Amino acid sequence: MRKQKEMVESFQMGHRDFMKNLNMSMDILDRDISEAKEVDAICTGGWCKAIENSIDELANYVYSLSEPRWTTRSDSEHIRSMRIRIHDLYTKYRSLGGVSIH
Repeated sequence: MRKQKEMVESFQMGHRDFMKNLNMSMDILDRDISEAKEVDAICTGGWCKAIENSIDELANYVYSLSEPRWTTRSDSEHIRSMRIRIHDLYTKYRSLGGVSIH
């Protein structure tokens, strides 16, 4: 029983570290998008495509996160808030001038 408890705690720690790293990636994207708003014509083809690909990849990670039975309510709420945040990041990105619709 003790071994099972240690295993669950290890999974929880790994899961939380993964979510923490996803949040840090979203922070970087948010900062980059905010900086782009300050500079005219920064959304060149290559930059825009890279940002959009990064947002898409993060969205895939965030929306593929499962909620194992051992997660706490706080973990579940954190996953939901990350899903909202990735949507907000995409909206912020789309609001940049010069972003073309594919």
